[in-house]
Amino acid sequence: MLRIRVIPCLLLKNRGLVKTVKFKNPKYVGDPINAVRIFNDKEVDELIFLDITATIENRDPQFDLIKDIAGECFMPFAYGGGIRNIDHAKKIIKLGVEKIVINTCALNLNFVKTASKILGSQSVVVSIDAKKKLWGKYYVHTHSGTKNTNIEPLEFAKKVEEAGAGELFINSIDMDGTMRGYDLHLIKSISQAVDIPVIACGGAGKLQDFRDAVKRGGASAVAAGSMFVFHGPHRAVLINYPSQVDIKKYLSNAT
Repeated sequence: MLRIRVIPCLLLKNRGLVKTVKFKNPKYVGDPINAVRIFNDKEVDELIFLDITATIENRDPQFDLIKDIAGECFMPFAYGGGIRNIDHAKKIIKLGVEKIVINTCALNLNFVKTASKILGSQSVVVSIDAKKKLWGKYYVHTHSGTKNTNIEPLEFAKKVEEAGAGELFINSIDMDGTMRGYDLHLIKSISQAVDIPVIACGGAGKLQDFRDAVKRGGASAVAAGSMFVFHGPHRAVLINYPSQVDIKKYLSNAT
């Protein structure tokens, strides 16, 4: 049985960490380097860093900050935000990042193909931010959830897989930051339609949610934000991570 990865997803705004609810109202939760050091001590499987304003502001990735994170990080990590060309992607990998996460630029399937060919599919993660409309259909959104592409996630997932993406990061805009559980319907529909690994994100609030994403949703890995940066009913800021014993308890028989 493959070990299920449990991944903190950390959002960057400028040089600080923030957390959003439904992709809005970013709340400052600390310094990214300090968070990395804490997660090092807790033997976290993997990290994902997403710069949520780089694309909207039409600026390059923060290469100096990425270098600093890579210098502190003991575990593999992925980075997304502001990646607009293959030179950006290659520079990020050279800084010590294992994977790039592409969202807005993944609409250009030729970019996905080129990145996968040059970096290897294992280093290319396509992030799909999906939002459900009142009549039940889901649509892919880009630019930190502000632009509706009118493309359905299932259709898009198949296209980027064919283009060479090695992994999908599926994030529910509606569930982001709510800690009410993943959108299992969204995750399951995509995981059943593709052969590459699917990382579930958006809504995790307890360990049972991880199990549900894997057992009921078919996810290959689980990611969360609020669950790892807040504590208690009043959402006090506290960088945390479940013990390996607890993770094993909930996920050892989930597949």
